[in-house]
Amino acid sequence: MEYLLPNGDRLSLPDGATGADAAAAIGPGLARAALAIKVDGVTYDLARPLPTGGEGRIEILTERSGEEALELIRHDAAHVFAEAMLELYPGVQISIGAPIENGFYYDLDLPDGVTLNEEDFPAIEARMREHIEADEPFVREDVPVAVALDRYRGAGQSYKVELIEDLVKNAPADAPVETVSLYTNGDFVDLCRGPHAPTTKRIRAFKLQSVAGAYWRGDSNRKMLTRVYGTAFFSQRELDEHLERLERARQNDHRRLGQQLGMFAFSEVSPGAAFWFPGGAAVFNELVRLSREMGRDRGYVEAKTPQVYDSSLWKTSGHWDKYDANMFVTEYEEQQMALKPMNCPGHAKLFSMQPHSYRDLPLRLWEPGLLHRREPSGTLHGLLRVRHFAQDDSHIFCTEDQIQEEVAGVLQFAFDTYRLFELDVRLELSTRPEQRIGSDELWDRSEAALESALAGLGLEYTINEGDGAFYGPKIDIHMTDSLGRSWQLGTCQLDYNMPERFGLAYTGADNAEHRPVMIHRALMGSYERFIGILLEHFGGELPVWLAPLQVIVLPIADRHNSYGRSLRDRMAALDIRVELDDRTESVGRKIRDAEVRKVPFMLVIGDREQASGEVGVREHRAGDVGAVPAEEFIRRISELIATRALRHDRASEG
Repeated sequence: MEYLLPNGDRLSLPDGATGADAAAAIGPGLARAALAIKVDGVTYDLARPLPTGGEGRIEILTERSGEEALELIRHDAAHVFAEAMLELYPGVQISIGAPIENGFYYDLDLPDGVTLNEEDFPAIEARMREHIEADEPFVREDVPVAVALDRYRGAGQSYKVELIEDLVKNAPADAPVETVSLYTNGDFVDLCRGPHAPTTKRIRAFKLQSVAGAYWRGDSNRKMLTRVYGTAFFSQRELDEHLERLERARQNDHRRLGQQLGMFAFSEVSPGAAFWFPGGAAVFNELVRLSREMGRDRGYVEAKTPQVYDSSLWKTSGHWDKYDANMFVTEYEEQQMALKPMNCPGHAKLFSMQPHSYRDLPLRLWEPGLLHRREPSGTLHGLLRVRHFAQDDSHIFCTEDQIQEEVAGVLQFAFDTYRLFELDVRLELSTRPEQRIGSDELWDRSEAALESALAGLGLEYTINEGDGAFYGPKIDIHMTDSLGRSWQLGTCQLDYNMPERFGLAYTGADNAEHRPVMIHRALMGSYERFIGILLEHFGGELPVWLAPLQVIVLPIADRHNSYGRSLRDRMAALDIRVELDDRTESVGRKIRDAEVRKVPFMLVIGDREQASGEVGVREHRAGDVGAVPAEEFIRRISELIATRALRHDRASEG
């Protein structure tokens, strides 16, 4: 059969040829480097005969194939881990192991009385290393179901038995499962679809990382298993760099920083909802103020809508059928109600409650609305995944002719917002999902309108097939933070369906009724999540205008406290967030404590400063930057705050 290579060349191979044969036919160097082969986008082991039919496009995967190659050796490492566990812990039952983003995991049922923690990892890693050095081939075998069941029943591996039985039971009637694939390396045999690299020795660097609990099959009614996470790379250098990034991420974890900076905390009395201390509330309110000011300058008007709605509203919008599992539902006076998880149906209802003319459009409604979503406990993660939050939410009601200009305005608003934080962003156009409302004609119009808006602005973007909202396509805005992690920040969604479902109308220039178009827009997403992202991106060192505490005054001795109080009061009167540290501690201790709190500016005052009306300025991490007149420092920091400067242009310099 003839196959097509990525460079456009064609490769002829005899029937029954394997991926290894294909690599060897291309060249001996590639044959040595090959890990697996992709045929028409599906990855196969090198030892498997190549499938016939299809387009016949092939690609040899090597270490240079990025994440696809890493996924292979991480899958290999999961098998080697299970192999080591069976040898070191007689009686352990293995269930499911798989590669995941940045690593792999394996779930285990440990024998009674046996526990596992990170102190056990060195011994397990040593045994894994033996199997890697042994260069054990991964050998695939397709065996009859009955043979596989006998093997695992005999080995006392009940989880593997259940997996096989479920494969058979859940197979469609016209495609019954008669065989399953097993992979052998050394004496270890695992139930697995594959693919795998040729041998264990392709795993050149690995590390076990953590232990967690995981319910069998993700069902909280089933047994809790022990899950071990690990990772693997092609070189020790790559592994070391990854571990360094993880350590930086741990140091930058917003939950840790939130406590360190005295911003927020969480409690089991209200899971998934932050308790904001004054410093954190100040940060939150600064972002709301930013949204309000920037929106006002761009023609947005603020609305306020209820927290609880009758179920009829959610049924009209379509959320009751699509989203009810994520809503907090209650009943009062025989009326079924739900806390709002998003603002859009309330804004659509608000629009319907007054008559509108084409002269009123576009109407740009904005509300920093409080929302509640019934997120499972296991998914809650600090500020990044919560049950109670507020969004910088806006809905624009416009005519069809205004779509291009409004979408362009939303994107420019987004770029102007992110520029304040020097966030580099990229765009993604998410198209119609499989589960959706509305006709294909409406979806065609919606997707074409967003594509046209992006093209008109000359913006680059990628397509994310099938990831649109159930009511319309969207442009999602992503950024990569200082630790190399990707985050979705904002979204711009075009919606013909909700105006249709709510029967929204405006009077046109022809004195007839017309249906408006609705644009859903959030730039920061939820304020909670945006704060979490910023904390981790900046490592807690927020720009001075956003810092929970902007200035701290540090008297050297008690006799300087009166001068310190006067400085504090003058700055507080100008809405500068300032504290006076008048503890009977050494100034060195006060400086160290302020550094831990990442306070942008520390003002050290002693006899000389008190006599001259000056302040000794220290910047976080930069240290002593000199003495300036107090009035001059106050003027300059006020300017930094007013202009929302990203960097500390030193307030001691002209």
